[in-house]
Amino acid sequence: MNQRTVFFVSDQTGITAETLGRSLLTQFESVKFRQVTLPFINTVDKAREAVRKINLTAQVEGRRPVVFSTLVQEDLLAILKESEGLYLDFIDTFLSPLEREFGIKSTHTSGRAHGAADSPMYAARIEAINFTLASDDGLNTQNYDNADVILVGISRTGKTPTCLYLALQYGIYAANYPLIEEELESGNLPGPVQGYTDKLYALTIDPERLRQIRHERRPNSKYSSIQQVTYELREAEKLFKKHGLVFTNTTHSSIEEIASHVLSEQSIERRVH
Repeated sequence: MNQRTVFFVSDQTGITAETLGRSLLTQFESVKFRQVTLPFINTVDKAREAVRKINLTAQVEGRRPVVFSTLVQEDLLAILKESEGLYLDFIDTFLSPLEREFGIKSTHTSGRAHGAADSPMYAARIEAINFTLASDDGLNTQNYDNADVILVGISRTGKTPTCLYLALQYGIYAANYPLIEEELESGNLPGPVQGYTDKLYALTIDPERLRQIRHERRPNSKYSSIQQVTYELREAEKLFKKHGLVFTNTTHSSIEEIASHVLSEQSIERRVH
């Protein structure tokens, strides 16, 4: 398989460069990417060291690396642009057209995307995360009145990571409730969630993928056997359909995609943007 090295360079955490860059890389399925993040490149010395790493990679591998950048300081940009990589500047690509459209120059201030500068939004995220952690895996069901959504599903279908993403990214009060075998056998929704059907959103997954995930957690157990996961999934989906719950299959979806389905199909308004 064709392999290339990709650098994500940022004067802050690198999250924006990673998110945008990886979205583009997914369109090249035949290429295997070695991904390297270089965060907090905020001085001339750090910029030169980043260039040294990029150039060394180019020499060792015999082909230029791809460099995704969200640097905003012009002196650092000038240094990075001299590297032997294919330099792709996310900031300049979008800021320049916006400056022309608005008729003003941007401030070129670093650290705007991921700070606590907007304290109400930051506080909203923290409150949502605290709610989600306190309501994980069926805990504190008395808090469900305050939940924006309650994810239900059998073990290891992606409930907890999706809830945490919804809280961190959008300030959503997301709880989750795990369906156990006894509840599946009854054919009824568990008592704690029966009064909240309008908030319920269900997750399912393909049997073989679930078997793999559970095998990593408890190898060679009934919990991870194909017979058990097939049974649980079949009964869970019967339960979802019986009670008219919207559900999605998470097998081939990222956490971001699952979260987007939840927001869209439940018509949940984001608290932060």
